[in-house]
Amino acid sequence: MPKRAPKDRKYTGEHEWILDEGNGIALIGITDYAQEMLTDIVFVELPPPGKGVRAGQSLAVVESVKSVSEVYAPVGGVVTEVNGLLEEKPELVNQDAYGAGWMVRLRMDDPAELSGLMDALAYDELVAQADH
Repeated sequence: MPKRAPKDRKYTGEHEWILDEGNGIALIGITDYAQEMLTDIVFVELPPPGKGVRAGQSLAVVESVKSVSEVYAPVGGVVTEVNGLLEEKPELVNQDAYGAGWMVRLRMDDPAELSGLMDALAYDELVAQADH
């Protein structure tokens, strides 16, 4: 069973999370539920720093032993940093989806876009419905 979604971040229906770090910067990754559905992650393809994305646009690709999945940008912005550890240790996403397994740091075009995303309670309800 996946961990409950941390209350300090927002979520998408495609199982991405975004954590507002302040100053227009946000950290992005996939949820614990997403990594559980993917099973063993063997490769993570991250965007180059400086890449601009719009909300809903493909941001990264996660490859597991059973499938390949796109990771979509929860909000628009410019990639400022990627988690280089995932090149050597993609399994960090399985081990710590909300921590060491983060994928991208993004300078948001408009932090107000966060208000259109789900809070932890709404996301947990989505996951509970998906499991039934």
